[in-house]
Amino acid sequence: MKVLLFNGSPRKNGCTFTALSEIAKTLNAENIETEILQTGNAPIRDCIGCGGCVGKGKCVFSDDCVNEWIEKAKSADGFVFGTPVYYAHPTGRILSIMDRLFYASRSSFEQKPAAVIASARRGGTTAALDSIVKHLTIAQMPVISSTYWNMVHGNSPEETVQDREGMQTMRNLARNMAWILKCIRLGKQSGVEPPQAEKSARTNFIR
Repeated sequence: MKVLLFNGSPRKNGCTFTALSEIAKTLNAENIETEILQTGNAPIRDCIGCGGCVGKGKCVFSDDCVNEWIEKAKSADGFVFGTPVYYAHPTGRILSIMDRLFYASRSSFEQKPAAVIASARRGGTTAALDSIVKHLTIAQMPVISSTYWNMVHGNSPEETVQDREGMQTMRNLARNMAWILKCIRLGKQSGVEPPQAEKSARTNFIR
């Protein structure tokens, strides 16, 4: 089993990376493979709503990381999306990436467990988490919780590590993720298949 962890920070080894690394370390202890994917600080295109990805399983733009990550997502079993907090919201980078990932290849994510985490100096974390988690719920993904909201606080990696409750929350999140992944695997081995969703009805509120 493998979990992909998306670092939505432009800083490769910052506070968000510190939290994701704690999750990865705990998952590894549960014999689950992990890979942290870095958005970095290279340009990331936004979704332009062109519809060119429909039926193709990839975005029309191929000059950044999105299509590469779609390929990785197809064989992954779970996901963690992480972001620092900017003005009480996630980074535009992670939102642009997630929009394009889910529009172009939602089937790569559907019904696979996922979690979202946020790092901040002080406030805005719950608003940032709420913005990202909507991608998961519309794709029928089991949302992994922990023993507190999935956040850490610190203005540097060193301060983040000192957030003992936050780091504990990351470890408990990882253990919950490992448990759900193992339950899903056992269920499939016993012949329990994911439910088939109805998708024919689409309400138009202007009648």
